[in-house]
Amino acid sequence: MTRLDIRAITLDLDDTLWPVWPAILRAEAALQQWLEQHCPRTAARFPVESMRALRAQVAEQNPQLAHDFCTQRMLSLQQALRDSGDDHGHAEAAYEAFFAVRNQVELYADSLTGLRRLGAGRPLAALTNGNACIGRVGLGEHFAFSLGAREHGAAKPAPSIFHAACARLGLAPHEVLHVGDDPHMDVLGARRAGLRAVWINRRGESWEHTEQPDLIVHDLIELADWLDGPVQASTDSATHIAR
Repeated sequence: MTRLDIRAITLDLDDTLWPVWPAILRAEAALQQWLEQHCPRTAARFPVESMRALRAQVAEQNPQLAHDFCTQRMLSLQQALRDSGDDHGHAEAAYEAFFAVRNQVELYADSLTGLRRLGAGRPLAALTNGNACIGRVGLGEHFAFSLGAREHGAAKPAPSIFHAACARLGLAPHEVLHVGDDPHMDVLGARRAGLRAVWINRRGESWEHTEQPDLIVHDLIELADWLDGPVQASTDSATHIAR
């Protein structure tokens, strides 16, 4: 792979641009607070751990919604409200209390500078299985578009979601570089769909698969440094440009 091969970049969001669990935990707490104020019976019957278990149960009962976290959570809220004797019509407002805080993420230190540098010469697209909204997060200006699993109808590592992103970019898969933290969903999914793939390994983990990523980096700055480097340079598969 050479730098000239790459005409666009798709990026995962959760745990690639920000740590997802702190945002989820804050959002769950915000939902609990909202329920305590507006639907106290539901708040008492379904505190955070119980609401989390209910959502997991709803997900298990609805495998057709595996790609749609929004609907999973809405269904769990409606059921919690009904089971507690509260008006299930409150589900939409309850969900908004959750979702507003879920989008109040704390970016990794390199993310904003990295996005600016990566997007300076190529279009960027967000490609996510999660339900974060890049506009509400405050990153919309850096992306040509965002394609989520819910919108597409299937989640990574399905080849179709990668191919749909390439089609919107007007590029062949081999011209697009995907960047993500998950070895299976991001790296192997992208490579098997014909894209190039970068594993962003923020925690210094070991690669445990036979099939290799094209590059391994610790953060977006290292990827931008590689992309901004000498044009004639190239890499072998799984070159570790992070030291």
